[in-house]
Amino acid sequence: MALPDGFLDELRNRVSIAQVAGRKVTWDTRKSNAAKGDMWAPCPFHGEKTASFHVDDAKGFYYCFGCHAKGDALSFVRETENVGFMDAVEILASEAGMTMPAPDPQAQKRAEQRAGLAEVMEMAVAWTRLQLSTAAAQAARDYLAQRGLTPETLKRFEIGFAPDSRGAMLGHLRDKGVPEADIVAAGLAIKPDDGGAAYDRFRGRIMFPIRDARGRAIAFGGRAMDPNARAKYLNSPETALFDKGRALYNIKAAREASGRSGALIVAEGYMDVIALAQAGLAHAVAPLGTAITDNQLQMLWRICPEPVIALDGDRAGIDAAIRLIDVALPLLEPGRALRFCVLPQGQDPDDLIKAEGAAAMQALLEKAVPMVDLLWRRETEGRSFDSPERRAALDARLRDSLKLIRDPILQSHYRDAIREKRAELFGPTGGRAPDRGFGNGRGYGGGYEDGYRGGNGGGFGGGSGRRNGRPFQGRNPMAPPLPSTRASILARRDADVTVSAARIRESAILLGCLNHPSLLAEIEPELDALRFLCPDLDALRRRILQVAEAALHADGITDDGSALRAEVIRLHGSDPADILMAVGQVRDNPHLRPAATPESALLVIREEMTKHRAAQGAEAERLEAETEITGVADEGLTWRLQQAAAAREASMRSRASDPRGGEEDTAALSNALQDMIEREIWRKRRE
Repeated sequence: MALPDGFLDELRNRVSIAQVAGRKVTWDTRKSNAAKGDMWAPCPFHGEKTASFHVDDAKGFYYCFGCHAKGDALSFVRETENVGFMDAVEILASEAGMTMPAPDPQAQKRAEQRAGLAEVMEMAVAWTRLQLSTAAAQAARDYLAQRGLTPETLKRFEIGFAPDSRGAMLGHLRDKGVPEADIVAAGLAIKPDDGGAAYDRFRGRIMFPIRDARGRAIAFGGRAMDPNARAKYLNSPETALFDKGRALYNIKAAREASGRSGALIVAEGYMDVIALAQAGLAHAVAPLGTAITDNQLQMLWRICPEPVIALDGDRAGIDAAIRLIDVALPLLEPGRALRFCVLPQGQDPDDLIKAEGAAAMQALLEKAVPMVDLLWRRETEGRSFDSPERRAALDARLRDSLKLIRDPILQSHYRDAIREKRAELFGPTGGRAPDRGFGNGRGYGGGYEDGYRGGNGGGFGGGSGRRNGRPFQGRNPMAPPLPSTRASILARRDADVTVSAARIRESAILLGCLNHPSLLAEIEPELDALRFLCPDLDALRRRILQVAEAALHADGITDDGSALRAEVIRLHGSDPADILMAVGQVRDNPHLRPAATPESALLVIREEMTKHRAAQGAEAERLEAETEITGVADEGLTWRLQQAAAAREASMRSRASDPRGGEEDTAALSNALQDMIEREIWRKRRE
């Protein structure tokens, strides 16, 4: 069946070729660079011992230097699974969470139309490039030279010219045998509604071809030479080829350059991108005359996990950045972020590079600030907070914004950052919001001045540590902690308590699996569904699951699991047990060691899994409850927090019992914790 417009492009954007190929090959860790998506392995299509099979995840393609096999994720699935094209699409769509469309008898006709329009666009690109060298384009050439564009740059970006004529392009394409209807459908000509003669859309303009991620010409951007033109820049209309909300200027070349640099710049327009590329910063793209959309954000993150939004230093640039906040907040995830670089007042990248050089531009990009700074600036700049009502209004606005962040842990970190900025604002300035730039936040912690405590009073204040304007003095001095306490991962001052506690549990689970791999046959579904908070341990969890799945689908896992463990160590590059046993609480647990019985190890692993789920449920409820605090907590809210705390304390109090005599007690505790999770005892029951 034919697929609807954009379905395959969306599928390719969502699917990682490295992940798809990673199920069939074993990556060479010495030769691969996972951070850049540059992966090497022995080829799955022909027998070999060397790693000649190359995957470029940023470009979405693979190539074997031995047998010359090449293609994308779809062709890889077709060849390795021995399935047809539509079956391969269905397999990848299922993995990407996309629903296969119902059969559409018109889709094939539209696909053929798009292919025809793409050919028309290529003919138009070639013609406009030739027109740039004509006498009619002298003013355009002078302008481009004045802007500092070299002949190499003009060729690289295929810059052309459309003569100031109503029918020059139309007549050329007709002479090439292109039907007028196709020229109009490609957005190159306009057909009046009153039935009059068609005429060229682009007249007297410098032409910038717009290509999609696959390199197909899909549209034009035209810069008017007439200073009195109604539109200085004019883009093609939306067509069967061109959806401006799903396209980015220079996307194909920037994706390739980003794979080498590990960075991505989002500028405002064509000339910004071209100036950056000419200065050696080829990893730049630009939206096409609109605010950045959620689809464009997904495209950016597919290329780079933390693009830098580079904005002109004028009011329009700042406003564009501020509008982007509400689009981006619901889409943020751990490892998916945005940073912002605002140029000096009245300058764009081209101005700055000409005045101070590429090094100055690079220095500004390296100082780009996180989005939380921009959010804070949006809500505070130029405002006064000299009354409780104004401060409460600020808290309410910030709380509503942070609710848009779906990931609870990321939302928690945003709250921490807002508390820090709030503590600085409500300091000696007396509640006045200065007109500050990005990145001026310093001290952290605290709350309102004059002894106001924000803990149970809602908002984001963290408590000032003062009572009636005087420093609060504790009653009794505390005894110094023992050396073993100071060394604990939970006691480190720079450690996030939630993540540190999770690291203990996650390390215990993985060490038990490594030392007793045969247990994976029983717990593999639970381990797969468990959500890890530590990225390095989560990567190890996935690696263990990958090896276990392969073993379970082959000959199974032997009693001692030595082959499975050896394969995990080979893929990891070293024995991960060394990292896991660095945590004292894990290292000292006798039931996780290789000499322990599988029964006692399974008991501990299941208990740690249950504790992990209980702690995460309690944390999620705590974060939700925190957002609802607007004054003194009511009895229902207090009860919820007490129940969440009880669940957390019970999960952290439990310890594996002696397997020779305490299995029943430990099992009972594990069952009790699991029951608490299933009943979600901490959750408020809404009528």
